[in-house]
Amino acid sequence: MRDVWIYLENGTYLQGKSFGADTTAVGEIVFNTSMSGYQEIITDPSYAGQFVTFTMPEIGNVGVNAEDMESTRAHCKGIIVRQYQARYSNFRAEEALHTFLEKHGIIGICEVDTRFITKMLRTEGAMMMIASTKVSDKGELKKMLESSPRIEEINYIEEVSTKSPYKHRDGVYDPVTFRYNDAPEAKARLAAIDFGVKRNILNELTEVGFEVEVLPNTFNADDLIKRYEAGEIDGVFLSNGPGDPLVLKKEQAEIKKLIERKVPLCGICLGHQLLSIAHGYDTHKLKFGHHGGNHPVKNVKTGMVEITAQNHNYNVPEEVREIADVTHINLFDNTIEGLRYKTGPVFSVQHHPESSPGPKEARTIFTDFLQLVQR
Repeated sequence: MRDVWIYLENGTYLQGKSFGADTTAVGEIVFNTSMSGYQEIITDPSYAGQFVTFTMPEIGNVGVNAEDMESTRAHCKGIIVRQYQARYSNFRAEEALHTFLEKHGIIGICEVDTRFITKMLRTEGAMMMIASTKVSDKGELKKMLESSPRIEEINYIEEVSTKSPYKHRDGVYDPVTFRYNDAPEAKARLAAIDFGVKRNILNELTEVGFEVEVLPNTFNADDLIKRYEAGEIDGVFLSNGPGDPLVLKKEQAEIKKLIERKVPLCGICLGHQLLSIAHGYDTHKLKFGHHGGNHPVKNVKTGMVEITAQNHNYNVPEEVREIADVTHINLFDNTIEGLRYKTGPVFSVQHHPESSPGPKEARTIFTDFLQLVQR
């Protein structure tokens, strides 16, 4: 293992060991409390531009395999773990995590105190950092970090979104047959806008009965409205994705057109935030965000508490209650986790109902959307 040096914008300077790419990277550091699913987290496009600190102390045990990819590649800037296990033990594994990171140009950092880092982020909030296997001088790292753009200044959607439309045909993964289900007979047709969509969101949409066509973030709302009015599609889905939603001015304007024409809409994570902004209610940044597979959310309609997977740094404002009914509340900090708008057939959630990693208690949202477009 090579040495790696870390400098955070609050002046913290650390040295650890690198088990990934031999490079220098700048990004925002956050922490994730998931106990499993590190490959799904690393390949989630929503982590573009971020270093992920895992609170789980040992990472690497189950290796990496092609079936657990949430997208075509790794998107985060790097991962930080207490201890890396290079010798994996899982019958589905195809390679070690460190070789996977090297192929995708991602820094892996270990032998640092992740508990210290997590407590610091909890107290001071998410912040920018630089990590390098090539530069060790603290002053030089500080200068490089200060001259780099911040995550909220970069449009990562342009980087992670598909460049051309495609049809998604897989259902959910079957742990008995060890394969993804074939798409069932379609009950409705859906245009899914890819802001950095996770594979398992598309799987869940297909599984409940949607015929899913995935479109890039450069979608044209007027075209979608024509297709909806002609009966070619039954609704539009707005996906998760990375970065600050306030940066996405064009996307906000296109979504506003869909809202005005009463096209059925469902949003998850970034899609949830963009729907709020398009209605005139801007998002705000949380102190350290919600990242993990064990966050309790209360379903206001049923009164049940659902344990959810989460990955977001931004949140919708309380004022959105003026035009929407709150359907879900985060029990960690009482922030809004779900909305059903009074203005039309539109609803959204902040958490990830597709799990992967995480529990499956909230996946009924996909059935709810199917029932909405059928009505």
